[in-house]
Amino acid sequence: MTPLIARLFRYPVKGCAGTELREAVVTPAGVEHDRTFMAVGEDGVFRSQRRHPVLAVVRPVLADDGRMLALSAPGVEPLRLPVRFDGPRLPVSVFTWDGAGVDQGDEAAEWFSTVLGAPSRLVRVPPEHSRVTSGETPGTTGFADAHALHVASESSLDHLNSRIASDGGTPVPIDRFRPNIVLSNVDEPHFEDRIRRMAAGSAELAYAKVAIRCPVPMVDQATGRKAGKEPIRTLAGYRREPDGGVSFGIKAAVLRPGQLAKGDEVMVTSWSSESARAAAAEPPLTATASRPPESV
Repeated sequence: MTPLIARLFRYPVKGCAGTELREAVVTPAGVEHDRTFMAVGEDGVFRSQRRHPVLAVVRPVLADDGRMLALSAPGVEPLRLPVRFDGPRLPVSVFTWDGAGVDQGDEAAEWFSTVLGAPSRLVRVPPEHSRVTSGETPGTTGFADAHALHVASESSLDHLNSRIASDGGTPVPIDRFRPNIVLSNVDEPHFEDRIRRMAAGSAELAYAKVAIRCPVPMVDQATGRKAGKEPIRTLAGYRREPDGGVSFGIKAAVLRPGQLAKGDEVMVTSWSSESARAAAAEPPLTATASRPPESV
């Protein structure tokens, strides 16, 4: 069967609501405008749904080719502000990475402080941003946790939800995992774990690592509230990693920037050794790009 791109997402402000796309430009750092902004505390540490689940209902919308940012959330007046691409820097950190962000001004800071109930400021990736990501394939990213892209599949979600339902729980939507790319048309759950290189549209991506899940998937993305122990509880029963944590999906680096679109066929050009062993028992998955390469 031929893997397809079923859905594409970007998250302009780290931790906030995403936007579903029909087409996406992929830069070396991931989907264009993905996690280029983030709210930080007075210490410069990023704000996250881990401690501020209400971020899930903050809806950022970019306009004018990324030069305007509109923000809305329940119970507060919406805010529209011009994006500052350069200006005063603030020291910021995302886990073990330390860098700088362009401060977006007092109005944005007051808005996020009100929504989160804690002093906060909004920053953007500066022009000189430089960040090397780890994993099997190194790369770069903006303010994402650690890698350019998060890739998951519908078959993995279906398998997880069947386990949740069989235990009397309520299935969860894919937005709990906040992916950039959702793959479909392959019945094998977690087949994305075995991908090492893949091409779609005019872009090429490579595996960095499995995506270790934090508590964020337990936040209802529609309400901004914690919604129980699923899906982490069920994942813990069958997706524990040897080095700790539970996984769902993979993180990927960008080998060749380009364009992706919903419905693009995916050509997997390299599999893990596990898939090579499996190839003796079943036909390999293959595909060809659905659109000719184009420059961006």
